[in-house]
Amino acid sequence: MENEGWSRCSFCAGTLVSILATIILLLQPDNCLAKRHPPCPTSSCGQIRNISYPFRLKGDPGLCGDPRYELDCVNNATLLLTFSSAKYLVREIDYKGYKIVLRDPGQDEDANCSFIPRYFLSAPVVPYHFAAVVYNCPTLLFSAVSPGDFGSEPFTWEYWYTVRIGYFNCLNPVSDDPRYVKVDRSGCGSGGHMYAVLGSLCDVFNVKDIKVGCDLMVATVWTPKQNVTYHKYGESESWEVEVLEGISERNVTYDDIQRKISEGFWLSWLPIVCEDRCGKGRGCHLINQSSGGTLCRNCYYGYHDSQKCRPWQKVLGNIEAYLGDIIYGIGSRIPFSTKQIYEPLGLYGGIFIGRQIIPIFLAARYMFGVVLIFVLFICKWRRRHSSIYENIENFLLDSHLNPIRYEYNEIEKMTKGFKVKLGQGGFGAVYKGKLRSGLDVAVKMLTKSNDNGQDFINEVATIGTIHHVNVVRLIGYCVHRKTRALVYEFMSNGSLDKYIFSKEESTHLSYEKIHEISLGIARGIAYLHQGCDMQILHFDIKPHNILLDDNFVPKVSDFGRAKLHATIDGVVNMTAARGTLGYMAPELYYNNMGGVTYKADVYSFGMLLMEMTSKRRNSNPDAEHSSQNYFPFWIYDQFKTEKNIDMQYASSEEENILVKRMFLIALWCIQLNPSDRPSMKKVIEMLEGVIESLELPPKPSFYNIEAYKHDDIGSDVTEYTYSASQHDESITSDSPKNIETGINKIT
Repeated sequence: MENEGWSRCSFCAGTLVSILATIILLLQPDNCLAKRHPPCPTSSCGQIRNISYPFRLKGDPGLCGDPRYELDCVNNATLLLTFSSAKYLVREIDYKGYKIVLRDPGQDEDANCSFIPRYFLSAPVVPYHFAAVVYNCPTLLFSAVSPGDFGSEPFTWEYWYTVRIGYFNCLNPVSDDPRYVKVDRSGCGSGGHMYAVLGSLCDVFNVKDIKVGCDLMVATVWTPKQNVTYHKYGESESWEVEVLEGISERNVTYDDIQRKISEGFWLSWLPIVCEDRCGKGRGCHLINQSSGGTLCRNCYYGYHDSQKCRPWQKVLGNIEAYLGDIIYGIGSRIPFSTKQIYEPLGLYGGIFIGRQIIPIFLAARYMFGVVLIFVLFICKWRRRHSSIYENIENFLLDSHLNPIRYEYNEIEKMTKGFKVKLGQGGFGAVYKGKLRSGLDVAVKMLTKSNDNGQDFINEVATIGTIHHVNVVRLIGYCVHRKTRALVYEFMSNGSLDKYIFSKEESTHLSYEKIHEISLGIARGIAYLHQGCDMQILHFDIKPHNILLDDNFVPKVSDFGRAKLHATIDGVVNMTAARGTLGYMAPELYYNNMGGVTYKADVYSFGMLLMEMTSKRRNSNPDAEHSSQNYFPFWIYDQFKTEKNIDMQYASSEEENILVKRMFLIALWCIQLNPSDRPSMKKVIEMLEGVIESLELPPKPSFYNIEAYKHDDIGSDVTEYTYSASQHDESITSDSPKNIETGINKIT
């Protein structure tokens, strides 16, 4: 036991040491390795001697110097620094002050022509690893240093500020603005009037300051030096600025400007030094130009006289920053002011948190509580009054369906406020929409669906769980109060009836294409019967429910009357007939025909195939007796008497043979006895020509549809009515429970 306890303690101690070591390593400065520069011999070029880190000459060993500070020595006399595709002459390198003096080479190009800079120099072209000694305006330097941290008063330091010089070429002389200094270009052989204009970075050339007819040709900078002395008298403080190298903007001559430009301009690599010594993101300030000493800032809100911020200083700095700023921000909202306490410390980073974020957070928290109580009350009230929708909600939640559930506002957005209407049916309208991905969809609004939502459940349950090239794809659905919507893929060519019943030449399909479409429909129905975990019986196969995509690939649609069945060959329990008159199998309404099976869909497909092949409806509503002009009887008699069947649009003998094959298949499918009908798998083999010789089936039996129409046969049957002149199809509903069909029919 003692050994076990000792081992456990040893393990804990080892773990603690590892954690502490990891923390120490993580708190080390980011660039500690950057200070371990490899020893390299110094280089020289012309008057620039002892070139050392961070600079290097082109051709030095790869580990020497920083590649960003590579210099180019030309003829062992001229040293060039390149950045932003510009090559500047190097006049001096101050390693203690971290400054390099550069000069534009344009001054040496033509002695007879007044100096014009070669390169356009502005802040954006200066790379990150170089920076002007003063970044923007001279006044910004005062806030960059907290003088009280230096101990002695008065405290004097020097800094360089930036003067921008722009060269303008004007069409006319400028005499009303003393800032425009004339540039002598007589020796250059060029026309126009050129002027040099001085301005600090705080006084950039505004559009209003540019004279009419003047264009900015090039700009450069000059960096004069100033001394700044800080004085503090009790509670007051002041700065005294002494200009050492400046020139007056009044009565300035171009010789003065040219002389100052020839001295060059300063750039500093101090930001990189600060990053090495103080860590990435930590600033520093040069305090001793003779020794190169720097002060790191942001250790704990101020400068610290060390080469880097210690870990505990960083921790204290972060704590002091947030707590101090938050207290100041909160204090600014109460009657007494805390500005005199915290302003000298420069604690401004978290002021916004204390002044704005915390009050907003408290107010938002209170409002959130009120809103939450209100929402809970509304939800509870809606639950009490939404029992009519519980069966739909429970079904959708328990079934784990693939389709996406959309909110009603998303349906409105994808249809652009139900702008484009594609069709109207017994259960509502169909609208065209577009998803965020750009896919066109058809949105079917079931505004008149069953009170218990059974038709909606039927459609989502069947089509929502299957994926087949010949079955229309259900993308999503929406349940919003009494409104239910189904989102389908959009079929640009509409429904099949438009092509087989139309008298217009432009909509006629070849028999080869009709055969191809019929084969696709058969495959889709066969998939419903045998390709899913549960057998799906459609019960409403007809031309109106066959949709065609861009390539005339058929898609079986409208599953509102569909029924799921667990057994492939078993009998389906039916409480009422369902389907469309003219396509319904006899066993759906004649009880003596036996039970209802998947062969009911085979019968509907046979009637559909008969109409597709004949390009007419199977019955003539104008005949005195329906049996006299019942097309299946007529076509059977043609086969029986071995008469030639010449179809109007058959263009060849091969097409005539194809037509006869499709008629024979249709006759087999519409046999009165369900057991005499082939399965859809066998139908596919017939259509593909696998079965070479097809025998003539028994003659189909005629049943009195007219007598059946007036029987009380249920509420889920659609009756077709025909117009004798146009033969257009319309839908009438015996009950509002009929599902609107033809999702994408374009009207």
